[in-house]
Amino acid sequence: MRKNVGKVDKVVRILLGVLLLGNVFVGLHNPWGWIGVALIVTALIGFCPVYSALKLNTMSLGEKLGFK
Repeated sequence: MRKNVGKVDKVVRILLGVLLLGNVFVGLHNPWGWIGVALIVTALIGFCPVYSALKLNTMSLGEKLGFK
């Protein structure tokens, strides 16, 4: 598993994940909010299997080389 989620992507995933997960417990009570768990987990581990299947990588060149 090579990391393929960049820093900006991680922040967006965590924010969106928290918002979606919040909808499960407060507000809409929508089961789609559980997708937020997947977003948070992929942000924390830095690997997204969907990105891997599509051969995408959102890491900057500096992140790939270990400078950032």
